[in-house]
Amino acid sequence: MSRIKGKNTQPEKLLRKALWHAGVRYRSNKQKLPGKPDISLIKYKLVIFIDGSFWHGHDWENRKETIKSNRDFWIPKIERNMQRDREINDYYQSKGWTVLRFWDFEVKKELGMCVKRVVDVWSGLHL
Repeated sequence: MSRIKGKNTQPEKLLRKALWHAGVRYRSNKQKLPGKPDISLIKYKLVIFIDGSFWHGHDWENRKETIKSNRDFWIPKIERNMQRDREINDYYQSKGWTVLRFWDFEVKKELGMCVKRVVDVWSGLHL
């Protein structure tokens, strides 16, 4: 697990580059912000997370059954990650921030849709 990248993953790089080309200026991996968002626009109170589908439990009810090895470790770990994601979302929303979350495969396969969603939200906050 020590080789698993926590920042500067391929989906993060793709989205950051596309946002920069779209004119959205941001900070990446702000360590001081709770949950360490992948992209943050502090001035507009907008944080963006790009979640790995395995680590953050995409389609969890179906995928949980496919885990064959070391289930006693992986299932609680992933469920805790999902709980932490909800806690972080609640924290930011309670402070008036906007939270966007994308799955890694969404960024890879539907980059334009992800960029449009960020730009639409950013434009609304930008006014």
